[in-house]
Amino acid sequence: MSRAFTREDDSENVIADIGERPVSASRNLVTEQGLVHIETQLASLREDLAKAEADADRERIATVSRDLRYWQSRRETAEVSIPEPDSTVVRFGMKVIVEDDNGKRNVWQIVGEDEADAAKGRISHASPMAIALFGKSVGDLASVNGHEWEIVELGS
Repeated sequence: MSRAFTREDDSENVIADIGERPVSASRNLVTEQGLVHIETQLASLREDLAKAEADADRERIATVSRDLRYWQSRRETAEVSIPEPDSTVVRFGMKVIVEDDNGKRNVWQIVGEDEADAAKGRISHASPMAIALFGKSVGDLASVNGHEWEIVELGS
């Protein structure tokens, strides 16, 4: 007889396959603040896991465990990078002020992937804009998607 006919419906006990969080193939460069962010995430998730285990919340345990694996991986591969304060070329961790042909300025800090937040002026070192800026100096042009930006100032 087929198991389909003998097995009781236990869909209540099945946890949906949540899958793993994708990890970038790029180097895991982080700023000092980025490392603190990773460690904060780990501490918070450890607390969440303890609560989920105390509540015997299997679905929450699975989700938190997945996130904990992601952040542990990110911590293990994190490479803190601090730009030289007097660097004259764009490097990881620096702030870069760029201006387009219309005079519109943007200030970007080049940070790790987990730190990136364009709304707050932080872009990933793996982003097209950061890649276009790396190694350039004030006065140089960076081209992204057919649009040119002049580097007008560098900072740390």
